[in-house]
Amino acid sequence: MFRVPVNTQSSGLVRYNEDTKEFHIQGKDFSYIFNILRNKQLGHIYYGKRIHHSESYSHLIVIEPKATSSCVYEGDLAFSLDMLKQEYPAYGTTDYREPAYQIHQKNGSRITNFEYKSHQIYDGKPKLDGLPATYTENGDEAVTLEITLHDKLIDMDIILLYTVYKELNVLTRSTKFINHGKLSLDLSRAMSTSVDFFDSDFEMIQLSGSWARERHLLSRPLRPGIQSISSTRGTSSTQQNPFVALKRKETNEHIGEVFGFSFVYSGNFLAQIEVDQYDVSRIMMGIHPFDFNWKLESGESFQTPEVVMVYSDQGINGMSQTYHKLYRTRLAKGEWRDKTRPVLINNWEATYFDFDEGKILTIANTAKDLGIELFVLDDGWFGNRDTDKTSLGDWYPNIQKLPNGIVGLAEKITKLGLKFGFWFEPEMVSKVSELYSQHPDWIIHVPNRHSSHGRNQFVLDFSRREVVDHIYERMSALLRAAPISYVKWDMNRYMTEIGSAGLPADRQKEVPHRYILGVYDLYDRLTSEFPHVLFESCASGGARFDPGMLYYAPQAWTSDDTDAIERLKIQYGTSVVYPLSSMGAHVSAVPNHQVKRSTSLETRANVAYFGMFGYELDVTKMPEEEKQQLRKQINFYKENRDIIQNGTFYRLKSPFEDAGNVTAWVVVSQDQKQAIAGYYQVLAKPNPGYSKLLLKGLNPDYQYKIEGKVGKRFGNELMNAGIIMDGEYSGLDAEGIDFGGDFSSRIFKMEAEI
Repeated sequence: MFRVPVNTQSSGLVRYNEDTKEFHIQGKDFSYIFNILRNKQLGHIYYGKRIHHSESYSHLIVIEPKATSSCVYEGDLAFSLDMLKQEYPAYGTTDYREPAYQIHQKNGSRITNFEYKSHQIYDGKPKLDGLPATYTENGDEAVTLEITLHDKLIDMDIILLYTVYKELNVLTRSTKFINHGKLSLDLSRAMSTSVDFFDSDFEMIQLSGSWARERHLLSRPLRPGIQSISSTRGTSSTQQNPFVALKRKETNEHIGEVFGFSFVYSGNFLAQIEVDQYDVSRIMMGIHPFDFNWKLESGESFQTPEVVMVYSDQGINGMSQTYHKLYRTRLAKGEWRDKTRPVLINNWEATYFDFDEGKILTIANTAKDLGIELFVLDDGWFGNRDTDKTSLGDWYPNIQKLPNGIVGLAEKITKLGLKFGFWFEPEMVSKVSELYSQHPDWIIHVPNRHSSHGRNQFVLDFSRREVVDHIYERMSALLRAAPISYVKWDMNRYMTEIGSAGLPADRQKEVPHRYILGVYDLYDRLTSEFPHVLFESCASGGARFDPGMLYYAPQAWTSDDTDAIERLKIQYGTSVVYPLSSMGAHVSAVPNHQVKRSTSLETRANVAYFGMFGYELDVTKMPEEEKQQLRKQINFYKENRDIIQNGTFYRLKSPFEDAGNVTAWVVVSQDQKQAIAGYYQVLAKPNPGYSKLLLKGLNPDYQYKIEGKVGKRFGNELMNAGIIMDGEYSGLDAEGIDFGGDFSSRIFKMEAEI
């Protein structure tokens, strides 16, 4: 963290007009302007395309009487907070829209009066205590504006944090509440950000779905009233990702204006847009206020998680590329942020629970011969775990399956020349386990109420330090003892009957947030002690695929659904916010275990290439012809994984448009000298016409050689005239290559010859 005070006036990126009491945050291509109102609260003026700095923006503020308005000052019929755009709106003082925060006081009041107290501008970006957040490595990468608001009656501060990055169209926001008073206070609503847009001429973008069909891209026009997405499941969930964007109606992937809001958090959240009677759109994002309350004793504080706001006037893809770069380089951290990720094989779909050391070593031997670099042992290695009904929490090896334990197996696999990793589900416990029999009160539960299960398991109470400490000791002991290079951290159920035996009655609504803080604490301890270990997060696939997890684990299991055709939608939607370096993508067996579809080995790999690549099948049962295909696939990925992991990604054809029959995308190296495009067709068409694939991101003046094609083509030709897709992959292409049929695909590798 860099925190170098600048002054209270100006920093280049953040300017303060003393006379008009206006703050102007100037990002690379955007401006964000707000002011101190007459009542010393903060009013919002403008968020959009960058504009020149001016000595005053008062002409952009309209204050005039409106019928039926409630007004702050007697004798003044114009100053109504219901008519004003605000920066962090309060409850109950003439604004009838939903507030950003709400504080319950001992006398039953929820009315507050937080007035501007001070501000400071400094280089760099502060850490958020106990929470993941984006960061800087050098002080000159970003500037932070910190504004303190104070309520004299209850003696409480609200600190609003704004950080603007110098080279990215990024503004981050979070909020801190500090109780300086003598009496305790109850914080029942604490949103991280609130923005009042001038109009409602937007469409709302969201990433929605369920297990096995996560993060499908949806769009809907704003309407009067409240529209929202949320999770109250104890995780960010598969149903809704903690992200929304507002785009203009004419905006598409590559042109037009869009505003993105991404929540760096892994628990319950709310993202909502309220359109009022004058078409002002108020967007808020933060911890879901449903069933939330945080008790602040005298001297205590509460820090909200961070919201990352991205502006783009280059379409949705432009927004995505900003998120990709930021999350890949300034959210993910540690050794594995920049290290080349290994090609792995996971034994789950090959064996499920039915394995022993001999079977595992046979698979590992074959995998090594094929060129795979990392073997991952999945569920079933511990306790008496032969089904999903037992042994979670008993993190010691099953000697019947592994007579030499995890240490012995890991040593044997590393001697083969492979790295070794294994699966954990540290947040869960089975009732049939030693841990539960010793500590039945360690699960999240409500006394004298029935406890529901999910996947035959129960949620450990990570709001309690002793529970987190116990799991840390078990996990760290294994990581110290064995040559382990990778951990797959799973979480397979949502919370029910939420309560903690470790908290008093007036703090029970703190459990879900305290739980997430416990998860973050365990991640922080383990990643700090074992920086050489690559952690991959997982939650029944994508139930916790969020920026909070990405801070600790630079990649996540994108979905339990490994079907290549379903993965087109899942990976396309995921890429709206998250970089390819964060997406675990594997080739699995057919018929696919989730949807029973059979696709070619080529198409399965062609989809999985655009992520962190691996296999999830029994390679010992493959015929030699398929093994040769695997060798070629692995060699291709190794040759190109730097481009895939670190390149610039462009979505070209959407599976959510035009019946979703064609999907295409391309990733371009940072120097624009190499590019890899993927083109996918779901169903073949009889006697089709011709189509073309228009690429993006190439240097218009470079000549590119397309692997397998004759001749060279300028970048501007490939981006404007495109590649002719003969017959939508039916029959032969111009070079006589047959690639037709249902579920077909093609990879284009391009290299510039300058």
